[in-house]
Amino acid sequence: MRTLVGLAIALAVALAGVYAFSPRSVPPLAATRIPVDRMQLTTIARTAAGLVTAGELGTILVSTDEGASWRRANLSANRQALITRLVFSDDKTGIALGHEGWILRTADGGLNWVEVAFTEKNGEPLMSAARLPSGEWIAVGAFGRTLRSANDGKSWEEFTIGEQEDWHLNAIVASRDKKTWLIVGEAGTMRRSTDGGQQWTKVPAFYNGSLYGAVDLGDRRWVAYGMRGNVFHSTDDGATWTPSRMPAPISTYSHALGPDGKLLLVGQGGIVLASADGGASFSVARKGGREALTDLIAFADGKWLLASDSGLQNWVPSAPAAPKNAS
Repeated sequence: MRTLVGLAIALAVALAGVYAFSPRSVPPLAATRIPVDRMQLTTIARTAAGLVTAGELGTILVSTDEGASWRRANLSANRQALITRLVFSDDKTGIALGHEGWILRTADGGLNWVEVAFTEKNGEPLMSAARLPSGEWIAVGAFGRTLRSANDGKSWEEFTIGEQEDWHLNAIVASRDKKTWLIVGEAGTMRRSTDGGQQWTKVPAFYNGSLYGAVDLGDRRWVAYGMRGNVFHSTDDGATWTPSRMPAPISTYSHALGPDGKLLLVGQGGIVLASADGGASFSVARKGGREALTDLIAFADGKWLLASDSGLQNWVPSAPAAPKNAS
């Protein structure tokens, strides 16, 4: 009897071993979804590759189907630093700016990125950049930091624009004809160039808070926007400025032009503001929530893709329903 029991146990063990090591089919893993509706994303651009967005932990994402799906771009180095802005000089060549003086460059519309600058210790955030008509790039950032590149963004060096100050510089923008340029920043800082960015002068002070961006609307008309509902418009190519009429004291961080020609500003509290009179006055185009909107793409069919500190959102301005999260 003991012999039979022992043989039975041995046979069971043998069969278990055969089963354990025998080949078997394994169901495929479900595709990993990038949670773009729950990520901090600061910037969006349209390129030859499609839509490109970036933000938290050095993330750069690309969509080839108008934002329906996203995949990660290829980076030569990932520093896990927040990317603050994407800037493209054409539909293929661009740079990504970030904290720690981080700069990445792409030559294929954002599919692949090569690191060209990074500060190992005490690096300041870079906030904006532009390619001047001369071919030289300029980048600006926190505490007045300014960099330039003479080889189309492949390497960078420190330099100064006029009198060096410690105020944060938040944006560098050009007129449509690339002749007039503005740099805007903290404490009402505004510098202006009328020769394609070769010489810069201070614009007389008209505001003592932070300016986050500006946009040329054509016909010598500009809009500059910043903290707590402070938006200004100029009708003389940025030489002088007048306060715009605003419906709410919210900070605005970025802009876009809609297919109907309206200027759209996005910012605090998920609100989108719109102007149809060249920035003289604004109305609420989208009531918000708790998120801070950081950038906007306006599609030809009227839809918007909004970047925020809590993810991407698709929005149809005419629809009264709540925003639909991007997939």
